[in-house]
Amino acid sequence: MGPSQDLLGQLWKEYAKSDSRYLISDPFVVSIEAVTVAVWGPLCLSVAYLTAVQHPLKHPLRIIVCVAHLYGDVLYYATSLFNHYVNGISYSRPEVLYFWVYYFFMNFVWIVVPAGLLYSSVCTVSNALRAAERTGEQKKVK
Repeated sequence: MGPSQDLLGQLWKEYAKSDSRYLISDPFVVSIEAVTVAVWGPLCLSVAYLTAVQHPLKHPLRIIVCVAHLYGDVLYYATSLFNHYVNGISYSRPEVLYFWVYYFFMNFVWIVVPAGLLYSSVCTVSNALRAAERTGEQKKVK
């Protein structure tokens, strides 16, 4: 993407100012983005469709996708922080726009939104199981 002059290339280079691992083919970033594109992206589209048609399978699949996003984001921050504090390597420019807006906030969204959806789906599944258990107990009493 480095020599690319089209819109996508320019956006990629702009974001890379907040995390230069996107320009150097960092093994972690390449791996996590490949898994995201190949696995989590299609699964997210499936969850969006299941949500649109109100299919109950959306909840277990949403739980899987949300946990994957949370895990990926924790690793994203952790690998960067590890290199910063242990190896003295900083991947982000210090300006407010690049560090706080691009690097921190734009990635923190991938923690807040999945955490909220995860909580919602876990509560829904838990309530459904609780209701099913009560129904099962009522049938046993009769």
